[in-house]
Amino acid sequence: MRPVSGKRIVAILAAGGLTLAAAACGDAPKDTPSGSGASTAAAYKACMVTDTGGIDDRSFNASAWAGLQAAKQNQANVDPKYAPSTAEADYEPNLRAYVTQKCNFILSVGGLMGTATKKVADESKNQQFGIVDSAVEGATNVYPMQFATEQAAFLAGYLSAGYSKSGKVATYGGMKIPPVTVFMDGFADGVAHYNKTKSKNVQVLGWDKAKQNGTFAENFGDQAKGKTITNTFVSQGADVVMPVAGGTGLGTADVAKASGGKLSVVWVDQDGCKSAEQYCDVFLTTVVKNIAGAVEKAVAEGAAGKPLASTPGYKGTLENDGVSLAPYNQFDSKVDAALKAEIEKLKKDIIGGTIKVESANAPK
Repeated sequence: MRPVSGKRIVAILAAGGLTLAAAACGDAPKDTPSGSGASTAAAYKACMVTDTGGIDDRSFNASAWAGLQAAKQNQANVDPKYAPSTAEADYEPNLRAYVTQKCNFILSVGGLMGTATKKVADESKNQQFGIVDSAVEGATNVYPMQFATEQAAFLAGYLSAGYSKSGKVATYGGMKIPPVTVFMDGFADGVAHYNKTKSKNVQVLGWDKAKQNGTFAENFGDQAKGKTITNTFVSQGADVVMPVAGGTGLGTADVAKASGGKLSVVWVDQDGCKSAEQYCDVFLTTVVKNIAGAVEKAVAEGAAGKPLASTPGYKGTLENDGVSLAPYNQFDSKVDAALKAEIEKLKKDIIGGTIKVESANAPK
């Protein structure tokens, strides 16, 4: 099963936007009836529960929903729907509701849902679950989808250090959880590798890998908080910022937009020039997690009757294109050709094992 392509994701996300506007209770769009001719009995109900970031976070919830819709395009009997969570207290009730509705596959989106998913999965041993950005130990009915984002973030850190004019770059997270801090670890290591290679001293604001301590918004949907954090970094001299904070990071993009080119942004999860194209002119690149492709593959295989094993599950890496750097888009002519070549060489070295990128927060 091939991963969903970039163009398909854009189209699917656009459809998702229509879903938000027009569909009740998170059902699939009315113009794409479930099953596309398949009988009700043959329908494969793929039911997704978002975390508190919401379906339109321009990040991992939106990516997962795009994957469900892509699976429907590939397997006519897939019937996708989602339930939004406005608070963590919604996770268990939303998951249990889908068990009651006899969904064939129930997807939890985000590491914050690990505890709730384990509890409900333990109660429903015959129910197939999946989870993005986490693994549920001891639950053989939960298919994990995890990503070695430290690898792609390493490339982004090196790029940011090489692109920075001020010699200061920054990163912050939505919450201090492994799926977030793994990005920050890789980013810091990439900057450190640049400094070692070039005998430079580019500083990283917002994260100390050794101490595992840094700046967090404590939210994935507060753009005002994202602006406040970013303005603080700018006042300290940063000219490249990587928010790992879902919709909160759009506040960073707003600050960059108003900076007149003085601040650039490294986006995460899905190519910012596709998911938040109004900010494309400030996105240096994106650390991409191919969540859409992983979800599409899992759901399409489930709909085709193939078993989904909890071990080893799915792990996205640079080698299998599960993680990557997005194109430089509008920055393509601004990034030095030699720096681009160094990034490509680093990618090959990481895949080949010459350079090892390590993070205590990386999926095992």
